[in-house]
Amino acid sequence: MAFLIKTETFHNQLTSKVTTMKIGIIGTGPVGGSLTKNLAALGHQVKVTNTRQPAELAQKAKELGASPATLQDVVRDVDLVFIAVPFKVLDEFPKDLFRSLPPEVIVVDTGNYYPFRDEKIDALEQGTPESVLAAEQLGRSIIKAFNNLLAETIASGGTAPGTPGRIALSIAGEDEQAKQVLADLCNDLGFDVVDGGTLADSWRQQPGTPAYCTELTAPELTQALANAVPGKAPQIRDEIISALMQREAWPTRQEVVAGNRAKQQGKM
Repeated sequence: MAFLIKTETFHNQLTSKVTTMKIGIIGTGPVGGSLTKNLAALGHQVKVTNTRQPAELAQKAKELGASPATLQDVVRDVDLVFIAVPFKVLDEFPKDLFRSLPPEVIVVDTGNYYPFRDEKIDALEQGTPESVLAAEQLGRSIIKAFNNLLAETIASGGTAPGTPGRIALSIAGEDEQAKQVLADLCNDLGFDVVDGGTLADSWRQQPGTPAYCTELTAPELTQALANAVPGKAPQIRDEIISALMQREAWPTRQEVVAGNRAKQQGKM
């Protein structure tokens, strides 16, 4: 029987409880770019970095409504940092990049491990939750969030509080105050939030689980987290990726969500 973690829906207000924040975002791909654009639109001060040349980074930042920054500068003088890069990149960061940050700075890991892209990582293959290893590599406490939504969902799937069928995401980590700040920010972005427990529990929202990219409401997501079975997700993850790679055209957001739901229900 799966271990049932304690989950609860954070209280969301109709009006924002989040004051203007200084936010750094590492990565301007589908997830990082969507977060940057939507957070900037809410009035937050956002700066971004990527591996492109300065002129290309400056142009991308301008398109997203943010300011360009170097890797070292993107984490300085900020309230919150989003990391939106492939998992294998984490080990390439300077070792003191995050260790030197003030403890009140919230660091959010949005990434997922895919062996076909990141190469096989022994600790993860043996069952270590992705964000537990990420925290060790970064040398500080982090929060896991936004990894179980498609980039397209982050970009355009948000709705007003109270909207029927409002999509929820789960947040995992030890710092309850940081989780609440992030939950309020997620609410402003258009999503309900479920507490996914500690980082050790974050495997329940990794690729291949019932909670991953299935666009569930808060009650449904709470149940999906509880329904996750240890050790089962990697096989489902790889089967889904294999099926996607065999398609002639990449599926739409709706097709991906429907396929993930069907796979969890044993219909694929």
